[in-house]
Amino acid sequence: MQLNSLDWWVVAACLLVAFAPALWFARRAGSGTAEFFASGRAAPWWLIGTSMVATTFSTDTPNLVTDLVRTHGVSANWAWWAFLITGMATVFLYARLWRRSGVLTDLEFYEIRYSGKPAAAVRGVRAIYLGLIFNAVIMATVTLAAVKIAHVLLGWERSTTLIVCFVLSVGFSVLAGLWGVLVADLVQFVIAMVGVVAAARWAVMAPQVGGLSGLVEKLEPETLAFFPDPSNTSLFVTMLVIPLAVQWWSVWYPGAEPGGGSYIAQRMLAAKDERNALKAVLWFNVAHYALRPWPWILVALASLLVFPELSDIRTALPHVNPELLGNDIAYPAMLTLLPHGLLGLLVASLTSAYVSTMSTHLNWGASYLVHDLYRRFFRPDAGEKHLVAVSRLVTVGLMACAAAFTLLLETASEAFRLLLSFGAGTGLIYLLRWYWWRINAWSEISAMVVSFVVTLTIHLLGRAGVIDLSADAALLWTVGVTTAAWLAVTWLTPAVSREVLAAFVEKVRPAGPGWSGFRVSGSAPGDPLPRALVSWSLGCVMIYAALFATGSVLYGQVGRGVVLGVVALVAGAALARISRPSTGT
Repeated sequence: MQLNSLDWWVVAACLLVAFAPALWFARRAGSGTAEFFASGRAAPWWLIGTSMVATTFSTDTPNLVTDLVRTHGVSANWAWWAFLITGMATVFLYARLWRRSGVLTDLEFYEIRYSGKPAAAVRGVRAIYLGLIFNAVIMATVTLAAVKIAHVLLGWERSTTLIVCFVLSVGFSVLAGLWGVLVADLVQFVIAMVGVVAAARWAVMAPQVGGLSGLVEKLEPETLAFFPDPSNTSLFVTMLVIPLAVQWWSVWYPGAEPGGGSYIAQRMLAAKDERNALKAVLWFNVAHYALRPWPWILVALASLLVFPELSDIRTALPHVNPELLGNDIAYPAMLTLLPHGLLGLLVASLTSAYVSTMSTHLNWGASYLVHDLYRRFFRPDAGEKHLVAVSRLVTVGLMACAAAFTLLLETASEAFRLLLSFGAGTGLIYLLRWYWWRINAWSEISAMVVSFVVTLTIHLLGRAGVIDLSADAALLWTVGVTTAAWLAVTWLTPAVSREVLAAFVEKVRPAGPGWSGFRVSGSAPGDPLPRALVSWSLGCVMIYAALFATGSVLYGQVGRGVVLGVVALVAGAALARISRPSTGT
């Protein structure tokens, strides 16, 4: 499928509008690290929340959803739907705490919560581990999807796509700073939403599909089901029980970190105040889980009728490199059915989504490597102009690492499972460290080391044929061993000094009885914990009900959709009533 002149004009116009903020904010971004990495702590909730959504709206996500749906049906999306529980916890239990901390990055948090050299060590090590290694793998998964899409739609080879991706991402990121990223994300989100909705409508109208009614009639009920079949015990446990019972609290995954972290924390820290931080994360979760999934799912379902087997994609698109052929490539394959003009819009929307995600990860990764590593340990006296210049150089280096990692990956689901494995077992610490005073820096160091070692050991033994564990069994082993290890280390190592804990409580005002011994008489109390817990539950009910209400209506089950819609509205009304922020926040 070749783009014609109309397509290219549409692409050029959309990208010009989307990338203009980079030039507008270039001078402001260069004024200092607070502007480059935290937008001067003056961003409103609607802009921050939309930026979070746009960041997760990347080229790899529709490919991943398509891979899941084609492999195990719609219910396989519980692999990421379960992270809503994490996201809503961040809204009502952690967003205010992050904003009160006043740090520039979430890694700086370590030196206000913990004490001594271990606190500095965990900050520096995680700056390298997350900012460079983990972040490069994430960006590689996003770039791999871009490679597959460009190969299918444009016939580009991997090297050509990598060069174009490098130029677009680096060119935007080194200029924009976080203000530019936030504003560009807003524009890119609108373009991307229009594009994916148009793609979904066109996909279900394909002759092989026959509209929404044809989609429902021609596909098996288990493919369309929101939940896996309980009679298939193995699949039910893998696809639903483990994500809901273990995965959401135990795994550190970018955008769905237990307790908030990475670019989610960066956005909360950039908010004008606590209230804006909370509302931003709430809007992100509503849009991410209730508003956006169904256009992707519809295209994935339609692909099962248009391209039932991978061989059908190979027949229809003989130019596709066999090394890139997988279920995730069915999404870009479906886009080849679009007419000219609309095809250009889809290419523009996917390009915007890609650059939105990459610019966020480049800015976030650079903030770790420059603020938490370079300035903290090597140049504490460096001027702001120097640090911004170093940040821009680091941005270029991060993109080069991501391009190199892209050559090692094959499918979106492979990368997703890899990221889950390397973060397994650490999540509980990030939930409890705000509420349990006994957790210390050694807890975090041991969890990070043990999780990495166990995951790597299982992977190497599996490749050597010594053991044969499924991905879920490996996850459970990693979570179990890692959790036991860090709990033991927590009790065997000295507690954080009383002075540091008292200062932390005074600054952040965490809730719960565990901090009562560290509160200064007359200091402001923490937020009511029971109200936060109820709000968390209502938020989950509201969004899950809205998600399945939309799906029911699309399936033609209007009655069930109305009932679920009412549940969502009632939960939302109750949430609005009980979770009103306290006066002055």
